[in-house]
Amino acid sequence: MNLDFSDDQKALQDQVRRFLAARCTSAAVRAVAEGPQLFDRALYAGLAEMGVLGVAIPEAYGGLGLTHLELCLVAEELGRAIAPTPVASSIYLAAEFLLQAGTEAQKQAWLPKLAAGTAVGAFAFAEGQGETTPARIKTVARGGKLTGEKAAVLDGDVADVAIVAARTGEGDGPEAISLFLVDLAAEGVTREAVTTIDPTRSYARIAFKNAPAEPLGGAGEGWHIASQVLDRAAILMAFEQVGGADRALEMARDYALDRMAFGRPIGSFQAIKHMLADMYVSATLARSNCYYAAWALSAGAAELPVAAATARVSATQAFLHCAKNNIQVHGGMGFTWAFDCHLFYRRANALALALGSQSVWEDHLIARMRAGNAAEAA
Repeated sequence: MNLDFSDDQKALQDQVRRFLAARCTSAAVRAVAEGPQLFDRALYAGLAEMGVLGVAIPEAYGGLGLTHLELCLVAEELGRAIAPTPVASSIYLAAEFLLQAGTEAQKQAWLPKLAAGTAVGAFAFAEGQGETTPARIKTVARGGKLTGEKAAVLDGDVADVAIVAARTGEGDGPEAISLFLVDLAAEGVTREAVTTIDPTRSYARIAFKNAPAEPLGGAGEGWHIASQVLDRAAILMAFEQVGGADRALEMARDYALDRMAFGRPIGSFQAIKHMLADMYVSATLARSNCYYAAWALSAGAAELPVAAATARVSATQAFLHCAKNNIQVHGGMGFTWAFDCHLFYRRANALALALGSQSVWEDHLIARMRAGNAAEAA
């Protein structure tokens, strides 16, 4: 099994890295964090112009028709640059839902817009704190109308369309949940921005009151479809986290080599060496898990659910660890607004909760491994 990427894929990654180095500078990220714009629209348009947004979208729907392997590499570079764009919500989630469960008309209507960056998508799932379960979804769909409220929807305040999980049946089981496609400009939809730890990514509370809703996928299949798409998105987001972890490690290393104390670089002190070594180990372990998950994703392997949970857990741990220790290596200056360390720390914490907390994914991993062991024993 070859777990390395091809030369063409690496060339694409290098092209995206150079583009982001020029267009997604620290100043550009801070402009979003400190200014009125909710994301960098010029950067997003540039990514669309390069074809990056449509990497894994078929050519028939305005994309490049490549694979999820290329999208994984794009995600890694977006993570390195902590790009303030809605790629995760539009491409990892909304586009994947459409590809997995959309009708031909739905795909034709929205996928070209998502690939071109002229529309932003979102996934409205959670309705409160804690793990989202079928029993906790109270939003109701009846007769083509949707009523309820979704909390902390990633990019919900800038999205044009949302995939919404809603109750269509009785009981607390997954068969009671279906998915709906909602135009967020329609009557009956109101949105309120939610402040989070990361001001470079926007969240919103979305309320629906008899809002027009179009079924996405079959009735009662929503939970199953969402579980599959969330696994795929978890792998892509894990690559973002690995990219962020690697960049935080590089920042810490460079500072440790340049900063002098007692006539020598602080990187020569044992405590700093150990800290950097621990960061390297966590980032490398996460990368290994992500590469295996990327293979499972591209091959549609049976190992995908376990690989997705493993990548998500290890990448979350790595980014949080590297972002936190990057601040420690920088010392007192690392805690100030003048240094960029906090931008990575904020993004690490935001991504750790974006698709469900680390403990949720740890529970998924344990449950899936047990199920696999039981199946082998039988």
